[in-house]
Amino acid sequence: MAYVNSTGIARKGLLDRVMLLKDTLVTAFNQRRVYERTVAELNALSDRDLADLGISRLAIADVAREAAYGK
Repeated sequence: MAYVNSTGIARKGLLDRVMLLKDTLVTAFNQRRVYERTVAELNALSDRDLADLGISRLAIADVAREAAYGK
């Protein structure tokens, strides 16, 4: 017979929850920074440079979103 022990989030202490929240916020902040930096860099390119990359001006937000947050 096998026994399984699992510890859910309910058993974690307050400090664990605070650290998880901090990690989540830091990750979100870093992803947003990547998004904004990507948008700024792509907007700085000329239309010709964007065409060479295969990106239209309308797709800049989508490309930046994918770069920061994945698919």
